[in-house]
Amino acid sequence: MADDLSQLTLEELWQLFPIFLVEHNPAWERQFEAMADELAELLVGFQVERISHIGSTTVDNIMAKNIVDILVELPRSASMEAAAGALERAGFTVMSAEGERISLNRGYTPDGFADEVFHVHLRYAGDNDELYFRDYLREHPEVAREYEAFKLGLWKRFEHNRDAYTEAKGDFIRSVTATAKQAYPGRY
Repeated sequence: MADDLSQLTLEELWQLFPIFLVEHNPAWERQFEAMADELAELLVGFQVERISHIGSTTVDNIMAKNIVDILVELPRSASMEAAAGALERAGFTVMSAEGERISLNRGYTPDGFADEVFHVHLRYAGDNDELYFRDYLREHPEVAREYEAFKLGLWKRFEHNRDAYTEAKGDFIRSVTATAKQAYPGRY
């Protein structure tokens, strides 16, 4: 196995880091809280506006990937690239950088996933649709179960193609998010 993950092709990475779903784990909230504290320290000079636990690991009673997703909202005055650089120096790896969004991870190793895995999504304040989606699933367990069933149907089909798995969930997520934004106007 390569010591440097950057030497692997996308297909090799998808084999090493497949899509998988597990039962809800209450430890995810503790992992989030510890990482949120670490992120606040690492980004102290950037005037972080909010650090939020997002994704399926925030929703009780549904299966999720064993990866804690975290949204970090920065003020417009902050340099997103500089914030990402601070996180890279602390051991995070940039997964993607598109426009005003940078995603990083920690917990991907040459031997596969570490015991704790994090995806950190750097955004400017207000770019936070994930908060609406999260809240709607938490407050509407029937929709959360529908989302779980949908993901279970995609799991094996896209087990070794993370991009296709994410894309396949897109319409469902956008639909629920739009409903949530109507239900919770001005919440965030």
